[in-house]
This record gives sequence, structure tokens and C-alpha cells, in this order.
Amino acid sequence: MKKIIDFTVRDNRRLNKDMFLLTLHSEELPEMKPGQFVNVRIDNSPHTFLRRPISVHDIDMNNGLLYLLVKIAGEGTEHLSQIRVNEKLNILLPLGNGFTMPDTGKHLLIGGGVGVAPILFLAKEMNRKGLSPIVLVGCRTKEDIVLQETFGNYCRLLHTTEDGSYGETGYPTQHSVLAENFDGIYCCGPEAMMKAVARYATQKNIECEVSLENMMACGLGACLCCVTETKEGNKCVCTEGSVFNIKDLTWQI
Repeated sequence: MKKIIDFTVRDNRRLNKDMFLLTLHSEELPEMKPGQFVNVRIDNSPHTFLRRPISVHDIDMNNGLLYLLVKIAGEGTEHLSQIRVNEKLNILLPLGNGFTMPDTGKHLLIGGGVGVAPILFLAKEMNRKGLSPIVLVGCRTKEDIVLQETFGNYCRLLHTTEDGSYGETGYPTQHSVLAENFDGIYCCGPEAMMKAVARYATQKNIECEVSLENMMACGLGACLCCVTETKEGNKCVCTEGSVFNIKDLTWQI
């Protein structure tokens, strides 16, 4: 069931020049699945009229904590980056459908840019079920890499950087780990990257799910600004996604 909750800010930690991690608390924190997202109201931001959709980075149900990994991309997120400890943040959640959680097998989780945000929660839940996921993060440069130690608690962590400053040089689809065999691939990031991952998965006949980052406003399927084309017709990413199996999309793979 969706709720609108006023969370209390417990921490706001800047990770690099344009990414920050919010730790939020509420006694009413609902159960959520990896791949779901929330819609955040940005108060006191004159030109931010709509809520901002943000992936669930992690949750701690025992302590009522919600973690949001956010990249500054405009006035709304810039304003959000300045929120202080003990201030309130109004959030609509949980929204969308999550990733399909496997019971067995070897799985590769790929995140590009801020698309790495939902990957932590997914890796953590797979680890909790006794699986050993591999997480591959693609960045432009090593300065973009965040939360390595946290990710390392739940997975085998690998990186690519476009400038070769850390990990293997190039894009995620060029990493040597793709020579290994996988039962499933999960991906979130820029559309071009996700399409490249989808092509690889299709060629290798590997099940693959992607989390789309279409522009979303209402989060409830009313405004229709996030519609994407699927093999069953147009669907709202916010209500029937944001996670889709690549077999259901009309991408020219």
C-alpha cells in the first residue's frame, strides 16, 4: 500500500562533487523491493513544482531507515542536497515494481552513473538469500566511484572507467567479466548502456531485466509523461515498471 510519510533526515553525506547519500527515518517505513522507487516533494524550491522520483538505494526495516543515493541534476536535486539533519522530507512510497528475485544461479548486476543506486539493495537481498552476485559499475572516471566498501559487503565488485583511471578501461559491456557465464543480468543506467547490455544478454540467451529512467512526475500513472513502448502497447514506467524484462521492450537489439 502506498503511503505519504514525513521522514526525518538523519544524515546527508556528500560523496563527491555531485552525488550525496540521504539517510531518512520513519517509524512507518513500509516493506519495499529492490528496483522500486519513491517520489520526493522538494519544499522551498521556487521552480520545483513536481515530486522527484528517486530509486530506493537501501532500507533498514529494523531501524526504520531509508537510504537514497542522489545525483544533482537540476534545481530540485540541488535544493535537496542542502537539506539538514532533523529536517522533514515528504515522500510518496513505495512506487513501481521491483526486480525479479532469483532463488539460484549466478547473476550480474550492472549500474552506470547514478543507475548504480538501486543495485545495492538488489545485491544485498541476493546476498541475504545465499547468492553471490557480481556487481559491475561503469563510471567516466574514478572520481565518480562511490560507496565501494558498502557494496563490497554484499558482492564481488568490479569497475570500468571511460578514462582508464580505475578498473578496466571502457564501458561495462567491454569488461572481461562478461566472458563468464551468467543465469541473469540486472541493469540500471543510461539508456544507451542498457541497450548495449540487452544486446549482449540477447546474444548469450541470458535473462535480463532493466530499470528504466524515463522522466516521471506523478508516480501514479496519471500524467503519462513516462510512457514507454512495449510489445503489449504503451505502458507507464512508474506503475508497470520501472523494471522491465528486455523481452517485453521494443528495443532494436
